[in-house]
Amino acid sequence: MFQGSRASSIRIRSALLVAAILALSSCTSDSTPGGSNALPGNALDGSGNQSNGIVGNENAKVGQVWWFALPLPVNSSETDIEITSSSVLEPAKGLKVLGYGAYDLEDTEGLPLMALEGSGDAPKFDELKNHANEPVTVKGGEESEIFFAVRLKIEAPPSGTTRSCRYEYRQGQQLYRQTLDCELDLRTN
Repeated sequence: MFQGSRASSIRIRSALLVAAILALSSCTSDSTPGGSNALPGNALDGSGNQSNGIVGNENAKVGQVWWFALPLPVNSSETDIEITSSSVLEPAKGLKVLGYGAYDLEDTEGLPLMALEGSGDAPKFDELKNHANEPVTVKGGEESEIFFAVRLKIEAPPSGTTRSCRYEYRQGQQLYRQTLDCELDLRTN
């Protein structure tokens, strides 16, 4: 049994309390892959096309691969941002994320909200320059010339909808993470 003074007992309990708080905060921090922390961001305008409705198809089939455009980044701040990644949060059950891409709007002749891979009117994404592996700069107060998309495979009849997308971006030296509405509803018949 430990025998010590009341002062040393208080110091030990204080040290244990500080260690517990630090351990708990590291478990709940909003960290990005690689360990850096991202702050909640608000530079992206969340009122674009994808936030105002549902994009979908009710005649999809198991085995098909679809491309779905994430909200087009619009920088509502006065300072440039560099988008470093994009993702879909919690895809509907039955959908598998195959990858992400970032493409020039000119190359696809506009924003393809969703496209069935291999169909005649779908962009040939595999032939286009993919900007996803480099930061994409969006000037302050401007709309991006690059759009981000997710490639999804229907592995089973989807249940539910995909509702949120996330961007990570750097503004100055700080990394930010911002979630935007983007609702996708694929149904099989």
